[in-house]
Formats: sequence, structure tokens, C-alpha cells
Amino acid sequence: MTVNSMTGYARAQGQDAAVSWIWEIKTVNGRGLELRTRLPGGYDFLDLPAREQVQKRLKRGSVTLSLNITRLQKAANLAINEDLLGQYAELARSWAARTGLAAGSLDGLMALRGVLEAGEADEEQAVIEARGAALRASLAQALEALTAMRAAEGGKLAAVLRGQLDEIDALVRRAEGCATLDPAQIKGRLKAQVLALLEQVPALSEERLAQEAALIAAKADVREELDRLKAHLSAARDMLAAGEAVGRKLDFLCQEFNREANTLCSKSGDVELTRLGLALKAVIEQFREQVQNIE
Repeated sequence: MTVNSMTGYARAQGQDAAVSWIWEIKTVNGRGLELRTRLPGGYDFLDLPAREQVQKRLKRGSVTLSLNITRLQKAANLAINEDLLGQYAELARSWAARTGLAAGSLDGLMALRGVLEAGEADEEQAVIEARGAALRASLAQALEALTAMRAAEGGKLAAVLRGQLDEIDALVRRAEGCATLDPAQIKGRLKAQVLALLEQVPALSEERLAQEAALIAAKADVREELDRLKAHLSAARDMLAAGEAVGRKLDFLCQEFNREANTLCSKSGDVELTRLGLALKAVIEQFREQVQNIE
């Protein structure tokens, strides 16, 4: 299974006896699957099947799909727009009467834009259906090329993400080995803080003293945050191994990574542990930025 990028571009072309066509499809990052189609007049019947084809292949991304049609044969039929010609003729007569100028000639009026129209012979239903099937087949080729491109880029992104997870893992292990996490060190700091508290409030009750000691101990212990970071690392690696559309899940996991790193920094009473916590936050942010490109 592969991880897919949300960005890509592909095109496919084809033709029959009367027309040639080009499909173009472009995708960029998006929160969900957002599809915009641009079809020429007379080809609206392709909108629904084209959308269904795209939705079967893509799960996320902002998608623009366009179809360009070029007619291979010149239109053989000419037609006169009689309503428009009549309006022009009436205006010509009216202005001739008001100004004394000669009214326009027929050939002059027919040369005006929109009067003479190029018509196309009606095509048989069988021809239209055959063209529709050929157009859908071309679209399938474009989607195949697009998904291959997104998969190739996704493979590169997955390698970057795995490298960043390795960096997070290394920082977590260094934090676990930090001297400030040693039980003896924690006990010594806790004792010193309790003594300082007693000096400030000598009449502190035994119950209140126990509560304050428990709070200090909880603040000094960051093992729970480190354990959760390791659990998130395992989950992220499993998602990357599963592949396909894991972008949303990874994006949510980034929030959990950040939450634990922030708590680690807030609890830290040691310069080295704080430095490791800040380094964690920096790598997690880099990881989050790359996840935004994943389908």
C-alpha cells in the first residue's frame, strides 16, 4: 500500500471521425474532495459520469477537470438568424427615415455579427453514445496517469515523514535518558521544594503538605507524556505502512504530538529537558506541514 500526495497533473487525448479531444486534470491540496468540471457546450451529459470516475479514484484534494473539443470537419450548413436580421433591417429603415441616408443593403446586413450562423448536421444517437464511451475511456487514462503521479510523489513524502518520525523517536529516547528523570533526582528536587514550602508556610497542615507534595511530584514526572509520545509514534508508523488516504488521521495525530510536547515543556524543570522539548516541537511542526500534502 502506498501513501498518495494530493498534488498532480495529467492529460489524455483521443478522437473519432468528427472531433478530437483533450482531457486535463489538475489536483492540489484540499480538506476534502472538491471537484470542478469545465465541459464544452453539448457535453454536459458527461458531467455526472466524469464525477463518478474521479470519486472512485481520488479521496481528497481540490480537483479541476476540463475537456477541450476540436471539430475536425468544417461545418457545412449555414443558417440565417431571421429574428436578428429583422431587427437590424428595422433599425436601418428607421435611421434612414430620420437621417435621410440610404438604408443598409442586404449583403451588408447579413455581414453583421450573429446574422449568418454556421450550423452542424445532427449526429445520430449511436455516434453520440460511441463518442461518450470513448471520452470516458480517455478520462480513465488521464486518471490512471494522475494517480500514478500522486503515488510517486506520495512515496517521496512518506520517506520524509518516516525520517521525521525517526527524529522524534530519537528526541524522546534522549528525554527518557535525561538525568532529571532519574527517580533519585526527582526525589531530591521534591524534598528541596517541600522544605522551601515549609519555610514559607511553617503552619502548613499535614494534609495540605501531602497535597502540595503530590502536585510537585506530578509536575516533576514527565514519563506519562513520553509514553504517549511513543504510542503516537507507533500509530503514525502504522498509518504510513497502511497507506492510502491517511492524511486526515495523521493530521489529527499531529495535534496529539503537539499536546504532549507542550506539556513536556511546561513540566520541565531542567534546561536540557526543555531544550529537548523545544526540539520536539520543531520537528513535530515540520511533520505537520508535510502531512498537509498527504491524501
